[in-house]
Amino acid sequence: MKKMKLVVVGNGMAGMRTVEELLKIAPDLYEITVFGDEPHPNYNRIMLSPVLAGEQTIDDIILNTREWYAEHNITLHTGKRIVKIDRTRRIAYAEDGTEAEYDRMLLATGSTPFMLPIPGKELDGVIGFRDIKDVDTMIETAKTHKHAVVIGGGLLGLEAANGLKIQGMDVTVVHIGSWLLERQLDKTAGKMLQKSLEAKGLSFLLEKHTEQILGENGRVTGVRFKDGSEIAADLVVMAVGIRPNYALAESAGIHCNRGIVVNDTMQTYDPRIYSVGECVAHRGISYGLVAPLFEMAKVCATHLANFGIGLYKGSVTSTKLKVTGIDLFSAGDFSGTEGSEEIVLHDAVGGVYKKLVIKDDKIIGSVLYGDTTDGSWYFQLLRDGKPIHEIRDHLMFGQDSLGNTGHQGQDKASSMTDEMEVCGCNGVCKGTIVKAIKSQGLFTIDEVKKQTKAGSSCGSCTGLVEQILASTLGGGYAPPSTSKAVCGCTDFNHEEVRDEIRKHKYLSIPDAMKGMGWRTPNGCATCRPALNYYLISTWPHEAKDDPQSRFINERVHANIQKDGTYSVVPRMYGGVTTPDQLRKIADVADKYAVPMVKVTGGQRIDLLGVKKEDLLDMWKDLDMPSGYAYGKSIRTVKTCVGSEFCRFGTQNSTQLGIDIEKAFDHMWAPHKVKFAVSGCPRNCAESGIKDVGVIGVDSGWEIYVGGNGGIKTEVAQFLCKVKTAEEVIEYSGAFIQIYREEARYLDRTVHWIERVGLDYVKKRILEDAEGRKAAYERLMFALQGATDPWAERANQRETHKEFDTITV
Repeated sequence: MKKMKLVVVGNGMAGMRTVEELLKIAPDLYEITVFGDEPHPNYNRIMLSPVLAGEQTIDDIILNTREWYAEHNITLHTGKRIVKIDRTRRIAYAEDGTEAEYDRMLLATGSTPFMLPIPGKELDGVIGFRDIKDVDTMIETAKTHKHAVVIGGGLLGLEAANGLKIQGMDVTVVHIGSWLLERQLDKTAGKMLQKSLEAKGLSFLLEKHTEQILGENGRVTGVRFKDGSEIAADLVVMAVGIRPNYALAESAGIHCNRGIVVNDTMQTYDPRIYSVGECVAHRGISYGLVAPLFEMAKVCATHLANFGIGLYKGSVTSTKLKVTGIDLFSAGDFSGTEGSEEIVLHDAVGGVYKKLVIKDDKIIGSVLYGDTTDGSWYFQLLRDGKPIHEIRDHLMFGQDSLGNTGHQGQDKASSMTDEMEVCGCNGVCKGTIVKAIKSQGLFTIDEVKKQTKAGSSCGSCTGLVEQILASTLGGGYAPPSTSKAVCGCTDFNHEEVRDEIRKHKYLSIPDAMKGMGWRTPNGCATCRPALNYYLISTWPHEAKDDPQSRFINERVHANIQKDGTYSVVPRMYGGVTTPDQLRKIADVADKYAVPMVKVTGGQRIDLLGVKKEDLLDMWKDLDMPSGYAYGKSIRTVKTCVGSEFCRFGTQNSTQLGIDIEKAFDHMWAPHKVKFAVSGCPRNCAESGIKDVGVIGVDSGWEIYVGGNGGIKTEVAQFLCKVKTAEEVIEYSGAFIQIYREEARYLDRTVHWIERVGLDYVKKRILEDAEGRKAAYERLMFALQGATDPWAERANQRETHKEFDTITV
């Protein structure tokens, strides 16, 4: 049977999700042609913020590669805009003259950023935040300019501001409302969010109406407000909303009303043309969140496949903040309506705020800030309209408080009902995941992502997906790398490689590759660094360290920056320095014309913009130890003032921080390791988000493990309480050594703990005293005789010719 022709206008997430769903149920029905405005294949637009923040690359967020289109016999036209649709002849015309006939058409033209209609909006340096081009512009601007203004305090504006701050710009967010995210948060939560973001270095101007963008010689120089005040700006990002992009449909005579009007089958007024995504007006509503778009896609695919089933009746949406390291959730009507009541929990000191809005014995809205653990549960109660009178007394304290769920921490999946949503981005519930695992024989996270899409968008639910996989398979579950090779050079996974190295006592990369039958004689950039680490951590003082198998930072003992220069961070034990050290740093900064001298978040001084050829001489002039700010190693041990000076201090945190840093100096690990020591429960050293956090209390010290202050903040978990500083060093050293010996290369402590469980860690550290002491002694043995790389290399310039050139 001759295939029908389907033309898809728009290569974004909604359109391509429709195609993916269509291929599942009717793979041979259509010849498919796709047109996209951008030069890229389909990518995950909601992950642009991590790209701007430098946490991911464009390649990391590609959803459908060009190879995928070819494998499915899809004709892909990138960088081609459809400008005309002839509905009589059923032909689509691109601006370059390309034509495509269709039997069915899918319009997925998305939206465009709304640009305020004010003077100056056309100036160079005034952009939206919508696509890869915008991200590239921001990153390039940040290299040469300083002041950024983001207009709009919504989700998109805050993500743009966060990324620009990480890129090194001074960022001011201008917002017309009285508080941030007023559509998602009430005033209390909005003010808490502002305070947290101000602590990250962002500035805010609220209740400001922008009147004009100022410029000179065609480029933006500032922003003027209606009250007459002005602010300097080298870059202005307008994040004030989006507008459905329906101009093409309207020009073709398709009925539009603030969007392409569709019915519940996603069909336009032309029965041959369907539409999905942000360009759509369904029952008078246009959606800008990804979950509703994917619901549309699933319904649309069934009708394109001629199944004639499925109706889209609108979506109940929820919101999460993705990139600023702040836990935030909201859903439904939280502003309160006539006849509604509120249940509120507000812990200003602890940074937790919860508000549930109740009406007619049902949750109609919720706002969670600081603790969003039960967000999916509240959302399910809201969406299902379940009466809450029987659980009202426990409602604010979460699902755990009901007493019959049995879940704690990592067992959350077992308490969820099949209807509860796991992946908000893709609208995937637990039951869908469990059914896919059982019916299709899925055994890995990647397989679950591929079949259900859960965890494949923003990634914040990946841990929960793995819990569901584990609880569904029981004893048949194998952690990801137990069933996934280190790379394509071998069939061995990480654990097997370590076992082989230990079993056969391999001491060099060539021996290990030969003994394990590596397919590629010299390995690759993925396996060589992992092999090198596994060798030196398994056989310290015996295995041969191969510098060329390390990343560039560790090869040259400095942190490469985006412009090819380097960052030098001298070691300051516990964050304590001396006038002599400060003078040396100042003299070196002058001598080598260092562009920026910055105090880091880890209480150290960072010399930024250093030329590669100056590194050796700079280290010699500094005459200070390396801070290892560049390596998979121990970084800083952050401390507060402690009992020596602070009137609240209960313990000498500064001295303990120095002792820890000196004890574990020169230590390599699967990933960077950060410590912090706070002298009292006020926790000024931020011990709660470190790999190992220590907090002084009246009777001794509390030790927390597995914290992470990265793109997705993870709060450290309580390990134990000890009485003495010596015990802190022993217990934390044993923890780090077991992590060094068992974690996969590039695993942070939080990822290792997620996999093995905190109970396993406690058993090894707390219940096995002999094992703990042995692990600590193995760490001390591994660190014996370690030399400072800066001192070693600075005194041997003639043997390090690579530093004579700026090439990497």
